Amino acid sequence: MVPLIELRGAVPIGTGMGLDWLSTLIVSIIGNCVPIPFILLFVKEVLKWMRGCNVQLFSKISNWLYDKAEKNRPQIEKYAIFGLYVFVAIPLPGTGAWTGALVASVFDMPKWRACISIFAGVATAGLIMTVGSQAVAAIVSLF
Repeated sequence: MVPLIELRGAVPIGTGMGLDWLSTLIVSIIGNCVPIPFILLFVKEVLKWMRGCNVQLFSKISNWLYDKAEKNRPQIEKYAIFGLYVFVAIPLPGTGAWTGALVASVFDMPKWRACISIFAGVATAGLIMTVGSQAVAAIVSLF
């Protein structure tokens, strides 16, 4: 559930600890997806509050997010829900479920469709990370 690490860190750690790959994958997907509905429901209000807040750091972060979103609006709206899936499915830092939910909220994507897209992206990223982690573990065990 930890931002930035999410499933992309949990799967390799579980593999490195010798845990069963299926259990690791399932628990990682569930843990990664638990906060998503809450983020989709509440993050926009939090960002609005931050924008009007007297704390400079909060308003700077919120303004930066909105400015970045507006700059990329045409590309994001063009690919919408499928683009959100691909964005979350790519197992790179900063492209996970939390960021996907933030993007979906800022662009007022339909919450149920965004949720399904993010869950599918998390599952795909989990499969990619599981295959990669298992392959690395197999190669390391040869030496």
